[in-house]
Amino acid sequence: MVQIKNPEQIAKMREAGLVVAAIHAATREAAVPGATTRDLDQVARKVLAEHDAKPNFLGYGGFPATICTSVNEVVVHGIPSDEVVLKDGDIISIDCGAIIDGWHGDAAFTAFVGSGHAPELIELSRVTEESMWAGIAAMKQGNRLVDVSRAIETYIRRQPKPGGGKYGIIEDYGGHGIGTEMHMDPHLLNYVDRRRGKGPKLVPGFCLAIEPMVSLGTPRTEVLSDDWTVITTDGTWSSHWEHSVALTEAGPLVLTAPDGGKAKLAEHGVVAAPDPLA
Repeated sequence: MVQIKNPEQIAKMREAGLVVAAIHAATREAAVPGATTRDLDQVARKVLAEHDAKPNFLGYGGFPATICTSVNEVVVHGIPSDEVVLKDGDIISIDCGAIIDGWHGDAAFTAFVGSGHAPELIELSRVTEESMWAGIAAMKQGNRLVDVSRAIETYIRRQPKPGGGKYGIIEDYGGHGIGTEMHMDPHLLNYVDRRRGKGPKLVPGFCLAIEPMVSLGTPRTEVLSDDWTVITTDGTWSSHWEHSVALTEAGPLVLTAPDGGKAKLAEHGVVAAPDPLA
């Protein structure tokens, strides 16, 4: 069952989303050479406390930290640690969430640590982020879930990969519904699988966490012995971007973007819904 939210509930999710945006800003600034991934986790905890919000990752299925810190070939679910020290040239995907009055926000971004990154890594992150926005722009009344998947996949497939070959669209993980829980129906693939049909219609009150994960090589992954850390099977580096989005009567509202998604959606010819907290 897909949970449909009313405007008041969407406004509460916007509150949670803005806390996530604040965590992103603080951890992006802290992701420098010499910092440990546990340092970033402590930064996130401080932001949550300042906003009187609860973490939705800590304890989820036994996860031992407040955020996920996924470095280089780690796709998702990297566990913050004192042993993982960021180095110049690394890339890191930081995934985090927040709960306000029982309503969830969830988002991720890829950051560049230091400088001197190869053009293929910069392009990898750009393609992943822009495919997310293509999916968000497809959050329109009358569309179906598969239209979001198609928009993400189409964007990625149309981008030339530096050095040739194709980007790997991670197969085992995808987006999801969000609301009174962090992970809810429906599951959102980042590619079209015709065996799954078209999925539900998108109607006002429909909320999704849209999160493409893309590698420089394989679409396949494996989980390490800690039962959390997901890496590419060929060791190629990957990028992960995510926003929580609500479809309203006035269009999509990006709950975890500071401006509600206004600027990026305008690039796609889409008008973002008014911010209920403005």
